[in-house]
Amino acid sequence: MSKFLLIGLGNVGAEYAHTRHNIGFDVLDAFVIKHGGFFKVDRLAEVAEVKWKGKVFICVKPTTFMNLSGKAFKYWMDKEKIALEHTLTIVDDLALPISKLRLRASGSDAGHNGLKDIQLTLGTDAYPKLRFGIGNNFAKGQQVDFVLGRWAQTERKLIDIKIEKSVEVIESFATIGLARTMTFANGLDIKLD
Repeated sequence: MSKFLLIGLGNVGAEYAHTRHNIGFDVLDAFVIKHGGFFKVDRLAEVAEVKWKGKVFICVKPTTFMNLSGKAFKYWMDKEKIALEHTLTIVDDLALPISKLRLRASGSDAGHNGLKDIQLTLGTDAYPKLRFGIGNNFAKGQQVDFVLGRWAQTERKLIDIKIEKSVEVIESFATIGLARTMTFANGLDIKLD
C-alpha cells in the first residue's frame, strides 16, 4: 500500500484561521473531511490518517508556526518512512493570481518562510509543492497584513471552488502521478461564471 505525506502550511491559533497564509491548512481540512478522517494533536502537528483507493495519506498541519515547518515535515516523513517524491506541500503563493494553482516537482522557496525552512531542513528544494495563488492585491508595505488577512467576501466563493480543485489535484497526484497531474492543475484558470 503506497503512502503519501501531505503537508499543509499555516500558523496555529484562532487569529490565523482561514487567512490567506493558512490556505494549506484549509485545503488539508477539506481533503480529510471529504475522506472521512479527523485530525488529532500529535508530535509537532495536528495529524490525520486517511485511506483512499488503496493508499494511505498522512496529513500534517504543523503546530510549529510557519517559520519552523521543516521540523514537522522531516519528523513525519522519517517516522512514516515516506519517500520525498511521495510528499506534497500545500502553500499560499503571492506571485500567482487568485485564479491559479501551480504544481511543481521542485522549485525555490520564492521568499516563503515555511518553504524556506523546509528547504533548509531537507537540504533540497526538490520536493513537490502545490502553490495556491492568493494574488497580490495590496498597497506597498502592506504585504504582511494582506497575507495574514482573511479573504474578501467577494473572493470566498472562488476560494471554496479552488479548495475543491486542490483536493482533486491531491487525489490525482496520488493516483496518476505528478507529471500528468501537473498538466491538469497548471492549466486550470478558476473563475466564477
